[in-house]
Amino acid sequence: MEKIIGLIDAPFTPFHANGDVNLEPIPAYAAMLQKNGLKGVFINGSSGEGYMLTEEERMRLAEAWVKAAPEGFKVIVHVGSCCVRNSRRLAEHAQKIGAWGIGAMAPPFPKIGRVEELVKYCEEIAAGAPDLPFYYYHIPAFNGAYLPMVKLLEAVDGRIPNFAGIKYTFESLYEYNQCRMYKGGKFDMLHGQDETLLPSLAMGGAQGGIGGTTNYNGINLVGIIEAWRAGDLERARELQNFSQEVINVICRYRGNIVGGKRIMKLIGLDLGPNRTPFQNLTDEEEKAMKAELEAIGFFGRCNEF
Repeated sequence: MEKIIGLIDAPFTPFHANGDVNLEPIPAYAAMLQKNGLKGVFINGSSGEGYMLTEEERMRLAEAWVKAAPEGFKVIVHVGSCCVRNSRRLAEHAQKIGAWGIGAMAPPFPKIGRVEELVKYCEEIAAGAPDLPFYYYHIPAFNGAYLPMVKLLEAVDGRIPNFAGIKYTFESLYEYNQCRMYKGGKFDMLHGQDETLLPSLAMGGAQGGIGGTTNYNGINLVGIIEAWRAGDLERARELQNFSQEVINVICRYRGNIVGGKRIMKLIGLDLGPNRTPFQNLTDEEEKAMKAELEAIGFFGRCNEF
């Protein structure tokens, strides 16, 4: 299977003020991401509040992103759900509309506590789109699925034909590297933590990744990879440190899903509020966050339209 080279963005879901999905910004959103060096999108995931969308909304979003995608721009659809039959239907739909790939994280309920349980979950979903690469989205902080990922690769190897790899959003660079080296790099290991992109390049030999802060800070994160490939370690370090400064700011404003989504408004693409039960930023908090971003020079370095 083709391995992803470069960074894929995890976009936010645009909402109207009343909470309805707003498809109108998606063409401009896709064009902006490509302009700033992103290679595609992983939609309806955690950044996109995917578990808070109806099945119909998720399908409409997938259709809109596939339609808006520039040439060569990959659309990967997160199809994970607490109901595996819904996940399989979403996978079938993604294949039907021409998505590039699909992915799924472990459900938040019921908790998956054994590798075999996770394999069965992935197997049933992946079978719904046999012609598309399937990625497991490893983010145990969201669902408690703290399982050994090398064991998962061993279990799916030869069992799930379209299993492409893992979006690895966890802190263990050791385990990430062990997965990357499995059978000489058989599976595509997409790094999933923007705050440790440079270490994953240096130790783990990462080639691709999926990020959330790439929505507004993609220029700098793409720059880390470019600097690393050019042998400019000092430049790569500066860009990584700056990216961590941006993350430090959003962590004071309820993280990427809430604070990061409001940054999109500040750079010129208002994607609306977050859905309940997320607590949206107040106008006062937005002003305070903007001041903190100005203090680190963010608006002179962020994504551009």
